[in-house]
Amino acid sequence: MIFQAALRAVAQIFSKRFRRVLGLSLALTIALLLLVWAGLTRLFAAWIDQSALVQSYGWAEAYAVFLAGFGLVIGLAYLIPAVSMLVAGFFLDDVAEKIERADYPADPPGRPLGAGTAILEVLRFAVLALGVNLLALLMLFIPVVNLFAFFAANGWLLGREYFSLAASRFRTPEETRALRERHSGTVTLAGLLIAGFVAVPILNLFTPLFGTALMVHVHKTIERRERAARLA
Repeated sequence: MIFQAALRAVAQIFSKRFRRVLGLSLALTIALLLLVWAGLTRLFAAWIDQSALVQSYGWAEAYAVFLAGFGLVIGLAYLIPAVSMLVAGFFLDDVAEKIERADYPADPPGRPLGAGTAILEVLRFAVLALGVNLLALLMLFIPVVNLFAFFAANGWLLGREYFSLAASRFRTPEETRALRERHSGTVTLAGLLIAGFVAVPILNLFTPLFGTALMVHVHKTIERRERAARLA
């Protein structure tokens, strides 16, 4: 079920119907990452200028610049989950509405969260994602453990938050939380697929749309499963 939903989500976000929102999402994701890159680069440059070691040894500056550049590349990979949550807030209702209308026309439409509510929610989620990934980053130089930490942290986090965004179009926060907890295994597995998307360079730039589309399908599947169980 999860893998079929993932394949459907990939096909949909790259389809002609999503071309406009895909372009806007990609542009916003890149813009935010560039802003983060610029800010971190300035911080490193200021540190290099003030470092007594770098000032004392000429070779140290080149070495520090190299390490800073390498560190920024790695660091941005851990920041993408937080950035993706921010971007998802801007396009959630648009993406969810298109999928619901095309694939679930007989179901009642979801209620738009509205820009203000969505942004507040994803800001909270993004701060949480940033904190979780900074903790995962501390394990960067521990082989095997670093990969486990990255996927475990982001599988849980991305599954939880993207599912909440999709389900909130139909449910109260309390109902969403209860549904998520009843199907925590399914939600986390879907989150692991999103984390896998995040781990692939270039492809990870499309995480906001993929995560949103996937969780719309996952929520609908879970909803129908519970409905069938009640009728049985």
